[in-house]
Amino acid sequence: MTALESEFGVSSATARRDLAELERQGKVKRTHGGAVLPGVAQHEDSFQQRLGEAVDAKKRLARAAAKLLGADETVFIDSSTTAYYATQRMLAEAPNVTYLTNLVPAMDLFSTADPSWASMVGLGGIFRPLTLSFVGPCTTYAVESYLADRTFFSVKGLTPDGHLTEPNPLEAEVKRAMIRRADNPVLLVDGRKFERRGASVIAHVSEVSLVMTADAHRSHVEALEVLGVEVQSV
Repeated sequence: MTALESEFGVSSATARRDLAELERQGKVKRTHGGAVLPGVAQHEDSFQQRLGEAVDAKKRLARAAAKLLGADETVFIDSSTTAYYATQRMLAEAPNVTYLTNLVPAMDLFSTADPSWASMVGLGGIFRPLTLSFVGPCTTYAVESYLADRTFFSVKGLTPDGHLTEPNPLEAEVKRAMIRRADNPVLLVDGRKFERRGASVIAHVSEVSLVMTADAHRSHVEALEVLGVEVQSV
């Protein structure tokens, strides 16, 4: 910490505050007396915290996702905040859609939805208060009991070689099942996801039908295209 204060000419309070903000953004990991660059992420941020991050990018992704959805489709919605925003948008725009989700806030959206406009199947299991989602064998079994037209999902991060990752293995398992039970899995990611990764591998990006990106660097988009993935920037 002293080295940072000397290098940048700031007070210890400013250095601590800036490191805390960098840690919140996932750019460093705090240590005793300073910080290091993050490695493979084992920790997760809460759903409520993630809900307030990169909101503009997530809403643009939500608008684009809603345009993909046709009437009478069946879709999986994962536990990501990006998919939550997409669900809000789709409920307002796409008629007669059946939503299958393990995310409690997404389920709550249906308490005020017109039942003639949309229906919802809640995928229960072990409740995780941090992510407000259900996970575990019961949830995975429930996912595997259905077939869907699409899955809308997001991830903690992508590796340079195209692996989709999450910090928690149970969350990763549910997302993996949703990808494999949908005809068209759609990955929704903002630019930050290309600079992060979790410890648990969900799948390879080649298993996804479409990647929708917001605020992604052109080099990251090109890397996906080299892997043979269709990419749409919004």
